[in-house]
Amino acid sequence: MNVRQLELSRRTIAVAAALIGTVSLVIGAHAALNMRAIDAAKAVATDEVTGSIGQSSRLALVIGNGHYPDASAPLTQSINDARALSSSLRKNGFDVDMVEDATKDDMVRAVNRLKSGIKRDTVVMLFFGGYGVQAGRESYMLPVDAVIWKESDVRRQGVSIDGVLDMMKEQGAKAKLVVVDASRRNPYERRFRSYSHGLAPISATDNALILSSASPGKVVDDGKGEHSVLVGEFLTNLNAQGSAESVFNKTRVAISRASEGDQVPTISSSLLEDVHFGEAAGG
Repeated sequence: MNVRQLELSRRTIAVAAALIGTVSLVIGAHAALNMRAIDAAKAVATDEVTGSIGQSSRLALVIGNGHYPDASAPLTQSINDARALSSSLRKNGFDVDMVEDATKDDMVRAVNRLKSGIKRDTVVMLFFGGYGVQAGRESYMLPVDAVIWKESDVRRQGVSIDGVLDMMKEQGAKAKLVVVDASRRNPYERRFRSYSHGLAPISATDNALILSSASPGKVVDDGKGEHSVLVGEFLTNLNAQGSAESVFNKTRVAISRASEGDQVPTISSSLLEDVHFGEAAGG
């Protein structure tokens, strides 16, 4: 082998070595990236599993209906109430679905969203502020697009509170909390003879706690505050935290005393779970 051939061989070997080194670096870098990706995936999975253990989910559907075409003036308090209550419930660990000025379709979709989220360990809360009407011994939440001329219109166009409670029960909710602020004198009351004032009694199905703004068959005035009498007092007690039964009962007593018995909210309870409000509450 002459000198020229020897130099070419050396160059060939050097180039091959360089290529081998580059490929090795690429393979090493790729393997390192894969390991990092695997480690990251493991970390995420671990965090998700750890975060879900021992935590009961909390869901709330908050509906505030204020602008009814048949009403002489909007119910501004209902919107304020829904917004303030939603904010307070979120601070108490609830995943809140808030709907304002809901049509019938809006309300049905919202109830279906709530239904799809309920699990066996779920604490569920429903709030409705707006106009409510009783028909056939049931209380109905009225959407803003309701056209009411007779009692059958209420059953067809309204959303039954008892029906929503039955849905929660069928889904196996851990506990059911309901606040209904709808015992108002509504614009439909003179349109059909069988009309009854206020709301019908709302039965607390298994493991439920229900607060309504007035006694069955009674109507109350809204007053002139930013919030309705019921929600204003409820927010005060909710922010002070405590058990759900304590918050509901303190609200009832405070309103009854302040009105000198003119407005007496109704509480119906079959609650078996120890449900507490407060960020540190576990149930």
